[in-house]
Amino acid sequence: MNLTAPAKRACLPLALALALAAPWAQAQQPDATDAGAAESANGLPLEELRMFAEVYGRIKDAYVEPVDDRELLQSAIRGMLAGLDPHSTYLEPEAFESLQVHTSGEFGGLGIEVGMEDGFVRVIAPIDDTPAKRAGIKAGDLIIKLDDTPVQGMALTEAVDMMRGEIGSEIRLTIVREGIEKPFEVTLVRDAIKVVSVKSRELEPEYGYLRITQFQLNTAQDMREALLELSAQRPLKGLVLDLRNNPGGVLQAAVDVADAFLDGGLVVYTEGRLPSSQLKFSAGPETLAGDVPLVVLINGGSASASEIVAGALQDHRRAVLMGTDSFGKGSVQTVLPLAGERAVKLTTARYFTPNGRSIQAQGIHPDIIVEEGRLTDVQHEDLIKERDLAGHLENGTADAGSNGDNGLAERDFQLYQALNLLKALNIVSAPRDNQS
Repeated sequence: MNLTAPAKRACLPLALALALAAPWAQAQQPDATDAGAAESANGLPLEELRMFAEVYGRIKDAYVEPVDDRELLQSAIRGMLAGLDPHSTYLEPEAFESLQVHTSGEFGGLGIEVGMEDGFVRVIAPIDDTPAKRAGIKAGDLIIKLDDTPVQGMALTEAVDMMRGEIGSEIRLTIVREGIEKPFEVTLVRDAIKVVSVKSRELEPEYGYLRITQFQLNTAQDMREALLELSAQRPLKGLVLDLRNNPGGVLQAAVDVADAFLDGGLVVYTEGRLPSSQLKFSAGPETLAGDVPLVVLINGGSASASEIVAGALQDHRRAVLMGTDSFGKGSVQTVLPLAGERAVKLTTARYFTPNGRSIQAQGIHPDIIVEEGRLTDVQHEDLIKERDLAGHLENGTADAGSNGDNGLAERDFQLYQALNLLKALNIVSAPRDNQS
């Protein structure tokens, strides 16, 4: 039998569909009169497979330009994953290599963690000390254009590839931001991004500050070293752990960070369909931070691993959470290597806090809500105080002290409130002197 050219082209996808169906179809021959005729014995939808073969053949025959079979099949794989959730994706060799480099802490680009939402690229969080952060990109921003190219319809990997490029080259982002009526443009210069995941400093004597920008392989060890350095001179009276705009990262790093503040108990557990996705992570009996009062700062850019840490410390009542609701990414992605240096990043489980709360699409709600803001002094120049009266008595001490300035409040109102809370906790818990 001689086949025409269109018929030959149609044979490939039809053979593919039938080959996929064969292992299941052999178990049971479908009855055309049966309502379940389109289903095989194992539930494989044969009608949809035939539809796939038909669409494949129509594209090969009727698309305006010739399409390579490999390209069509690669696109089908991308489409399968894109239809699942925003975090499942097909990684071609360059993207797979980039993902591995990203978790080690050094990569090139803009310094921005992104996801897909309604066909647009949504900013999960800008990374500290990167072009995105310096340009004022904020968590929650929607990127609708890259240079002159609309992102709607792009796969996330395509958008990420466009944002990366040669160091020193420019890219123009068109952004939609809540509260601003019209889209606006921001031009960024690509740079080599080396993420320092842990930063620390003393806010005031005996009050420390730890900032974790992202959870990498070495984050827990870096945090322990920073914490020991902060408490080397004198014991801490309070500590702020800043997880704002932390997009997450390595799960084990998050567990180890929580472990530094807990003296035992469950940190997080995962549930999925595969036995390998049924996991529990617990803290050891030793704690590095002891019972130092702890405030954890979170916001809408705190996602994934940072939500695990915040949720565990909140459930164990080890810390007071302050800020705004976190992002709500409570799903686990597993990277499954494929042939040809490719991989599939597939959502395989959900995270749950020790008390059984699902983080997914809910996020972590802080104990004390503090919105971003700025504190300014209200001057009451018409009020007269004791020190304004002629002949007033002096205070009688060498240093009357001062109320300090509002520098921190003006720079970072949420951090200012966290410091005030730590001071209040120390006042309340301080032993009272015996009075006769």
